[in-house]
Amino acid sequence: MRALLIALLDLLLYSNFWIALAAVGMAAQSQLLLCGRGEPTALLGFIFFATLFLYAVHRIIGLRKSKPFTESGRYAVIARFRNHIVFYAGMAGLCAGLFLLQMPWALIAGLIAPCLLALLYVLPVWKGYRLRDLHYVKIFLIAITWSWITVFLVALELGMTWSVPMYVMVLERVFFVFAITIPFDIRDMEIDAFNKVKTLPAVLGVRSSQRLGGLSLGLMLLLAALNYYWDVYALNDLVALVVSACLSGLLIFLSDRTRHDYFFSGLVDGMMVLQFLLIALL
Repeated sequence: MRALLIALLDLLLYSNFWIALAAVGMAAQSQLLLCGRGEPTALLGFIFFATLFLYAVHRIIGLRKSKPFTESGRYAVIARFRNHIVFYAGMAGLCAGLFLLQMPWALIAGLIAPCLLALLYVLPVWKGYRLRDLHYVKIFLIAITWSWITVFLVALELGMTWSVPMYVMVLERVFFVFAITIPFDIRDMEIDAFNKVKTLPAVLGVRSSQRLGGLSLGLMLLLAALNYYWDVYALNDLVALVVSACLSGLLIFLSDRTRHDYFFSGLVDGMMVLQFLLIALL
């Protein structure tokens, strides 16, 4: 029974279905906050399959840059199922393309910049280097790209015009994604050191980076309170965000390099799914 449970968890996490669900959850959450309802759209389908594709490619390329670490942990699982992940990437890329064809040109134009950043993040296009291999860059790229796609593009698909509360919502999402990305930089300190990539935890230290994550969540809640004051959020939306931030902060302060990857890829990434569920259910 335990072996079956582990196999199912490995399939969910390392096939990238979990992070793809998290991405869709973040976008659907924006639908709920912006117009009070969620519905399946071509953009949500594209986000799911594009995330599946990009993270699969990222894992395969990551194997090449982390060879000393492929004997155990998540890289051992990824290496064992490498061919499966390549297959998932191909199918997901095809499906993402099909959803892309269903979108209006304005939405496709809005996708160009974040998709280009995402591709440059995972593909070694310049002398074997990716954008994530540049010092301090990867956490900011992740926060900006996720926020652009899951807030700005959702608003664009809904035909909404820009306003101050909309900018505030984007920044709120930036601070949330930034905060929950810090544990992954803590987890990857040894690998990043091997690849000679400097990250915030490597420079500031683990404890200071965790405090920075807590500060980022505090700024997220401050921005959420502003949108509640401007009547963009209902009280239950604000409560959902507060609960989500508190649980995310707890995980950030519990994160260290010795924890199992299920803690990071399962629980920390799961904070995006949880935030969506709280917004949807409260």
